[in-house]
Amino acid sequence: MTTLAQARQATAPARAPMLWRLVPIAVLAILAALPWWGDNYLAGLFTQALIYAIFAMSLDLILGYTGLLSFGHAAFFGMGAYGTVVLNVQYGVPIWAAAAAGLILAGLTAALIGYFCVRISGVAFLMLTMSFAQLLNSGAVTWRSVTGGTDGLGGGARPTVFGLSLNAPMAIYMFALVAFLIAALFLRHIVRAPLGHVFVGIRENEARMQAIGYPVRRYKLAAFILGGLVAGFAGVVFAIYNGFVSTDLLDWGNSGDVILMVILGGAGTLAGPAVGAFVFLALKEFISAYTDHWQIVVGAIFILCMMIIPDGIYGTLDRHLRGDKQ
Repeated sequence: MTTLAQARQATAPARAPMLWRLVPIAVLAILAALPWWGDNYLAGLFTQALIYAIFAMSLDLILGYTGLLSFGHAAFFGMGAYGTVVLNVQYGVPIWAAAAAGLILAGLTAALIGYFCVRISGVAFLMLTMSFAQLLNSGAVTWRSVTGGTDGLGGGARPTVFGLSLNAPMAIYMFALVAFLIAALFLRHIVRAPLGHVFVGIRENEARMQAIGYPVRRYKLAAFILGGLVAGFAGVVFAIYNGFVSTDLLDWGNSGDVILMVILGGAGTLAGPAVGAFVFLALKEFISAYTDHWQIVVGAIFILCMMIIPDGIYGTLDRHLRGDKQ
């Protein structure tokens, strides 16, 4: 079987028990019903989880489907958020125009960084992506008059959608849920299209894809840009929700967190990273209530999970229910 044929098989919808197919519908129904519960704290927590689920799925396109381990993915999330808040607060640009500009800025940043990074691979690729992200982080720290430096920048406006203000916790939650669905459908379309098959073929055997005539570097750049664009979309939603940005968004630690989310949920599945984002943030919220050293506990749980279920929570469950014993 050729590499591309293997990629088509990997990305094609496999048969699964009917009950398992209904799980995503049930989860979406539960998420949509959250506003009726009237718990503002829970709505805020779920809003953050939905935003980071978009962020994690964007990295999965690069890591899980194309096989490129980027340790600077926070650069695109941060650029989307910074572009939105800075333009709105510092220059008085209307919030929707600022959001569109933030998304474009994230895509352009991904194109520029990706142009250099896809020329190398392995550890060098990882380190170069992290270096670019840290360069942007340093720029945000030093350009204090615009970005607010380490103190951050706040005061971003929340817009209205069809006359409905997003200031209410449940309204901004529903906005984040719709944004999550848009991102999920967009990424699902990509991975099931011929472009997605090529991405998986590169992940499985880059040398063979190169040998049969595919311009591998161009496809890797396309994956990098698309992943960065969706990460920027997550950053824009974060900026609208939070109205505040800080240099932590661009820091390598944020990139590390989203890598953990992808691996914890299951790389190469799209749904897995979303699950990983919810689990990671739930663990962080619960454990940090009892200790300031929550990172140690979460790290120990992550190591234990990788020893028991190396394919991630969703990936292992999905493979088991589909009857795949490999």
